[in-house]
Amino acid sequence: MPTDIESLKSTLRTFAAEREWDQFHTPKNLASALAVEASEILEHFQWLTEEQSWSLTDAKRQAVGDEIADVLFYLIRLADKLDVDIMAAARDKLAKNAAKYPVEKAKGRITKYTEL
Repeated sequence: MPTDIESLKSTLRTFAAEREWDQFHTPKNLASALAVEASEILEHFQWLTEEQSWSLTDAKRQAVGDEIADVLFYLIRLADKLDVDIMAAARDKLAKNAAKYPVEKAKGRITKYTEL
C-alpha cells in the first residue's frame, strides 16, 4: 500500500482505470460519494455518548477506519480530477485558518472567527 499522497493518487487512478470507472468519476459524483462516506463515519457514532465514542471496540474501530479510508480515497480522486494539489491546498488553508484564528484570541474557545 502506498505511503504518500502522490503514490496513493497513482494507485487510485490505476484502480479506477482497470475497472473503467473514470466515466463515473466526475467531480459531482466524487463529491457526492465523499459526502456519503463521511456520513457513514458519523453513523458509527450516532447514538453513542461522548465517553462511548472514545472507547470503540476493535471491530468498530476497524469499521470506522474503513470509512475513513473511503473518504480519503474519494477526496484524493476529486482533487486529482480537479487538478488540485491536495497538500498545497492543505498548507494554504492552514495558513488562512491561522490568520482567522490567532492563538491569543482563539485558544480554548470554540467561537467562530467572525466573533473573536
